[in-house]
Amino acid sequence: MKKFIVLYTAPITAHEQMHQGSPEEMKEVMGAWMAWGDKNKSALLDFGTPLGKSLKVTKDSQGDLETNVVGFSILQAETLEQVGEMVKDHPHLNMPGGCDIEIHECLPVPGME
Repeated sequence: MKKFIVLYTAPITAHEQMHQGSPEEMKEVMGAWMAWGDKNKSALLDFGTPLGKSLKVTKDSQGDLETNVVGFSILQAETLEQVGEMVKDHPHLNMPGGCDIEIHECLPVPGME
């Protein structure tokens, strides 16, 4: 099986998303996420987490990074398309503001297979 990192993107930060709704709305949203996780538990290696502030590091500097990546999960499957099927009904896609999902295949590191 191959490993895939699933990145959740949104126009507002995860922190802002978590503080916009009422406790009841947040419970409903988390219930949808947990139902998705249960449905895909055989492929879910790491449920992941929302992401907070980001730092960009270069050879010469460090500074805040503005990014639209707000969370991640790690899934396993035979193909990229299988992971695409697993996330096509993901609750993140129903978040307001035009949220989407990126899927990236994790390649083996030469010499560490």
